[in-house]
Amino acid sequence: MRVEIWSDIACPWCYVGKARFEKGLAGFAHRDEVEVVHRSFELDPGRAKGDTEQVLDMLAQKYGRTVEEARGMEANVAANAQAEGLGYRTEGRDHGSTFDIHRLLHLAKARGRQDELLTLVYRANFAEERSVFDDVVLAGLAVEAGLDADEARAVLADPEAYAADVRADEREASELGANAVPFFVFDRRYGISGGQPAEVFVQALEQAWKDRQATRLTQVGGDAAACDADGVCEVPQVEVSDQRV
Repeated sequence: MRVEIWSDIACPWCYVGKARFEKGLAGFAHRDEVEVVHRSFELDPGRAKGDTEQVLDMLAQKYGRTVEEARGMEANVAANAQAEGLGYRTEGRDHGSTFDIHRLLHLAKARGRQDELLTLVYRANFAEERSVFDDVVLAGLAVEAGLDADEARAVLADPEAYAADVRADEREASELGANAVPFFVFDRRYGISGGQPAEVFVQALEQAWKDRQATRLTQVGGDAAACDADGVCEVPQVEVSDQRV
């Protein structure tokens, strides 16, 4: 069975959702027979390479909030991330174009190291003092993930390398009706939008496994925190102890 996950490195709920999905997958009896494929989705496709700004400033402008209010929004996401055992910095993070990151992730997919690179990029972006919008940092992360340094640098230097693959993923997301990420598709039968609790992912895995002859994509799970196609990230209004979004 195949699970496809549309996400963007700039989306905090994709970071949290990946951890929750993996927790759900770990509790699925047929987990060793599940292929996970990560697909591209840009929340800020119009942003130029090299055009970066602080996340708090970006959030304040996008939502029409003060920087202090944006700081509170980040604190809420951090609490959700920490509940999943993830590191999360609320200050000093950059926001920029993720197109090159997606291109590099397609190289990693071709070399069988996609999940390893995505995990490292998420960690660098949300938990560490490293900007993933720098080619030197990205090339270093690629090497950490097991990719060849020269090949990674060559992809980053060529704006056309894997660009068509990124665009194809984004077109497919639109065709499937995905207007927010993370978006999970189970065997092209069931879809989940947002960083749902782990038990919702277990339910979807079990449904897809039992109903492998179905052809219609069915939405399962209720509303959950996600980042939409305009780059707007919903902030859930829940108690931290609940660990649900």
